[in-house]
Amino acid sequence: MDSRKIVFQETGIVLLGEIIGTALMCTVFALLNKFDSSVLFGGMIGLALATGNFFFMAVSTCIATEKAQNENVKGGQSMIRSSYLLRLLVLFVILFACGKSGRFNIFSLALPLLFVRPTITIAEFFRKTGENKS
Repeated sequence: MDSRKIVFQETGIVLLGEIIGTALMCTVFALLNKFDSSVLFGGMIGLALATGNFFFMAVSTCIATEKAQNENVKGGQSMIRSSYLLRLLVLFVILFACGKSGRFNIFSLALPLLFVRPTITIAEFFRKTGENKS
């Protein structure tokens, strides 16, 4: 399967999980009578950051894999390292700026970043046995 197709397919799964997780998070805020526009906007920004982070991680991993297959293993390793540091820096700067602005609920801004791993785990659980995972 083409690596670009896999990246978009997996990012779509993560996006769906993020939407569901963020909707559930907003529901919990509403049940606690703490829901307002800052929660909604924080959740939307957090959803976009988590999905974007996953997408760029997947793209850089595909590029690093191609480098390693072309016998440039050190180039692939450095690509992964630099991608990780760059993504963390961008996430930190954006989250810090949004948090300092006061327009976003800090919890609803950060919680969607935690929804990626459970989404991937649940998606793997429902993946057909014997389905090609590469």
